[in-house]
Amino acid sequence: MTKSDISFPLPLPDDPRKWRGWNNYRSPNFYERLCLDPYANPSNDLIEEHCRELMRWWQKKLPLKNQPSNPLAQMLWSGLEESSQFLTEARLELLDPERRKLLDEQLAAQQHEAAVAEFRKYLEFALASGVLATEEEKNLVRFGLERALTEAEISSLIEEGLQEKGAKRAIVPAPSAHLAELPAEPAPSSSPQEEFLRMLRLSNLDGMSMSDDQRDTFIDMAENLGLDPGEAEDLVDLYLEEADEKALADIPKPAPKIEVKPVAAPAPTSEKPSPAKFEHNADLERARYSNFTNSLGATMIFVPSAEFTMGSEAEDAAPSERPTFHVTVTRFYISRYLITNADYEQFDRAHSCKRAPGAGDRHPVVYASSLDAMKFCHWLSTRERRKYRLPTEAEWEYAAKGNDNRKFPWGSQEGRGDLANFADKNTVFAWSDHEIDCGFAESSPVGAFPLGASPFGIEDMAGNVWEWCLDYYEPYRPGPKINPRGPTSGAKRVYRGGSWKSRFSSLRTTVRGSNVPSFSCNDLGFRIVCECD
Repeated sequence: MTKSDISFPLPLPDDPRKWRGWNNYRSPNFYERLCLDPYANPSNDLIEEHCRELMRWWQKKLPLKNQPSNPLAQMLWSGLEESSQFLTEARLELLDPERRKLLDEQLAAQQHEAAVAEFRKYLEFALASGVLATEEEKNLVRFGLERALTEAEISSLIEEGLQEKGAKRAIVPAPSAHLAELPAEPAPSSSPQEEFLRMLRLSNLDGMSMSDDQRDTFIDMAENLGLDPGEAEDLVDLYLEEADEKALADIPKPAPKIEVKPVAAPAPTSEKPSPAKFEHNADLERARYSNFTNSLGATMIFVPSAEFTMGSEAEDAAPSERPTFHVTVTRFYISRYLITNADYEQFDRAHSCKRAPGAGDRHPVVYASSLDAMKFCHWLSTRERRKYRLPTEAEWEYAAKGNDNRKFPWGSQEGRGDLANFADKNTVFAWSDHEIDCGFAESSPVGAFPLGASPFGIEDMAGNVWEWCLDYYEPYRPGPKINPRGPTSGAKRVYRGGSWKSRFSSLRTTVRGSNVPSFSCNDLGFRIVCECD
């Protein structure tokens, strides 16, 4: 999980979009609530100072409670009610020596657990070929020591991994008597770049299967080899292009049909009939159907039937976005905003303990798998006697780009921080754009970027969190389709839209991602569709 922003510039910026520390007040980590570094052993005076300044900051915002339509009020709403309680609790816990000692022990255990988990990920990649090379084992040891693991722990984890995978250490052949007499020559060693590419190839991942967490792990491994994070990013992109091209080449092509023409007088030719055209009238549909508000208080926006081109042939489009094809979708409703924590917790109250640190009621729900999302839709359908579900890929893409084939939901403008929540200067990724400020280090409350709405007025379709779709993943195939829903089964389900971890270019309306249906993480949520009667 990405670390919270614990910066504490005094005086604290009045604009919450210029400083994210205010958003820590609900963090389960008491140090983070007060924007303190737990590993810097803050003094009691510093604890008191941070608590005092944060309380003052929130007190200045209390007049916003009388302005519910103000975007700042919507952003800070839950904190206006709860911040004082949470900050006071953190202060009392940290000023109590016994409680603070217990907290420090818990944090140390969590840090150690995270280091072990990261080491196991690296080890899994290293053992993918079934053989652990000597140089690879040295890299593993160095990787573990840098994360405060002991040599005994590292050795135990490596032995455990070898046993679980049935892998073996590489055997270095002893030199023959003849070779022993020859002068020794230094063995040619591969460059760090070649070694990193070898590790990537051993993973057998491609552009559709590599998750953001796996990518982050690879970048850490590259840094351990002495590579610059930017160079490592380029190498990962190079590898993924190679892997995607190979995956496309492996798709079996249908055998050509050989037609034997009978020797006879040619029959009169007639024009081949074109496929039946789907008849629809958007104006008539809009007159019959209108937006509505459901029992959760969520606005459901009507999208009329239409025809559009799905996918992209742009130069920067990934292989998974090609080829383009003609699609017809029939009318549907789609939620204006992503499903929020408050929405989802009406269905599953226990989910409140899974919220990301600092996430309020109006933040999009995360740590919800596609299976969880489908159960939510079933629950809401039963409650309202309507038919709710996840959007199909085709419905999602049309709702995002409309009839004019937009590159982004808002159009073609790039490099702006007021259109979407993405990996900007507030994030700490190797690919973060340090020239742009969107105002958020992690997820943002829904509706925080009204200028980024789609042609239908649907918000947050680019950035913030990825969105589950109904379809299982499959490569695109040419040919017109009506209401496509993908294969009836599959290993992975599609998600769309990009997130706060994504590059700006990944916010395009045609970008596709996928993972196993049970997958969940801190930048993946969903919105819902309601079928028309």
